[in-house]
Amino acid sequence: MSNFVNPSTFLKSVLHNGTGRYVCQLQRITFKFSKTHGGSNGLRDYIEKELMNFVKSNPGVVVYLQPRRIGPPSATAEYLNGETHYHSFPKYRCEDIVKWVESLRTRSGFPISRFIKNIHTDSPSVQGVWTPFTHKPTSWNVTEFPNEELSKAETFFPCATEQLLEISKQFENVSVDDEDDKKNTPVKLSN
Repeated sequence: MSNFVNPSTFLKSVLHNGTGRYVCQLQRITFKFSKTHGGSNGLRDYIEKELMNFVKSNPGVVVYLQPRRIGPPSATAEYLNGETHYHSFPKYRCEDIVKWVESLRTRSGFPISRFIKNIHTDSPSVQGVWTPFTHKPTSWNVTEFPNEELSKAETFFPCATEQLLEISKQFENVSVDDEDDKKNTPVKLSN
């Protein structure tokens, strides 16, 4: 399809619907059908078999049935934002109408359009893009790399090997006389 048929827009939601409580945007749906014409068989089957399940599961949606003599069977969906969508069901089976009604129920009411981007925010950041050098000292700009001092990994806590070496040094410094006193005292590990 061309861009004139499907306008492009950003991803949007109706008043952040679903952030708190979800509100179905479908306000009312009107089914128009013929009582005798063969093209309305699928919609009549839908009304007889599936419509009561739809009404029970969606109490906030008003359903109107309008029998008529001429014209294809159709559904007109009206949404909370004032948009209406018309869909015709000529010679559709009941299973296909169930899928289309579910599609009309889950839509937001916005016209179908292609997305410019998959991500959009209403409040963009004014701080700029973060990089690994954002909060580093400016003296690094004139430093010649590779640099031994800056190439070392930064560790905040001693690793397990360093802790074991520290414990062994503590035991080496203890004399034989002090070992009897320290057998009953626990060894404190540094964090």
